[in-house]
Amino acid sequence: MADNRLIVALDVHTLDDVKKLVEELGDAVSYYKVGMELYYSAGPGVIDYLKEKNKNIFLDLKLHDIPNTVSEGLCSLMKHGVSIFNVHASGGYTMMKTAADKIRQEAERLNIEPPKLIAVTVLTSMNEQDWKDMGNTDLISDRVVRLAKLAKKAGMDGVVASPQEAAMIRQACGDDFLIVTPGIRPAGSDINDQSRIATPAAALQNGATHLVIGRPIRAAENPRQAALKILEEMENAVK
Repeated sequence: MADNRLIVALDVHTLDDVKKLVEELGDAVSYYKVGMELYYSAGPGVIDYLKEKNKNIFLDLKLHDIPNTVSEGLCSLMKHGVSIFNVHASGGYTMMKTAADKIRQEAERLNIEPPKLIAVTVLTSMNEQDWKDMGNTDLISDRVVRLAKLAKKAGMDGVVASPQEAAMIRQACGDDFLIVTPGIRPAGSDINDQSRIATPAAALQNGATHLVIGRPIRAAENPRQAALKILEEMENAVK
C-alpha cells in the first residue's frame, strides 16, 4: 500500500506524538521526515523508534557551515542509519563536494550503503518579495536551477526544491537526480507558511521524485484517510 515517493513530515515535538501518528497511518506510509523541531526536542530516540517500525527516514537538519564541520557532522549522524541527509546548497561547491566525498568514504569504511545526500536550494516559504528584500536581483527559479546544477557537479544525489521548479531542474540535471519537494498541498488544503506550492499530481508530473507532506496529513480529521487520498492522486498522476 505504501509508496516510497511519499514522505510524511513529522513536524511534532514529542516521541509520543510521533508514535500516535505513525500508528494511525500504519502501512499507508513507509517514509518519514525528521526535522529540526522534532530532532532537537526528542533526540535520536525518534529515529530508533522509526527504524524499529521498518520505516525509511529523511533526516532534515539542513547543515550549513564550513566544509570540514559539515562533513564531519554528517559522518557523526551516519550512525543513525537514515536514508537521506541534507545540507544547504548555498554553502557552496566546496562544502557540498567535501560532504559528499566524506560520507561515501565513511560508508565504505563502515561497509554500509551510503545515505543519499541532497541540497536545499531555496526554501519553499520564500516568495519573490522576500527574495528581493534580501538584495537578490535574479528570479528564484533561476537561482534554484543554478544551485541544482552546482549540487550535481559537487556529487550530490539531488536537491530539495519547490514543485514549481521541478521541471526545470529535471531538464537541467537529467533523470538520475533526486528532486524532493516540500510545499505540496492537495486541492482545498490551506497554504499555511508555504509560498511556492503544487498539488501532488502536478509535482510528480513536473519531475519530483519524492513529495514531503506534513500538515495536510497530520492535521486532518482522519490522517490515514488523508494519506490514502494523496496516494491515490499520486498513483493516478500522468507520468
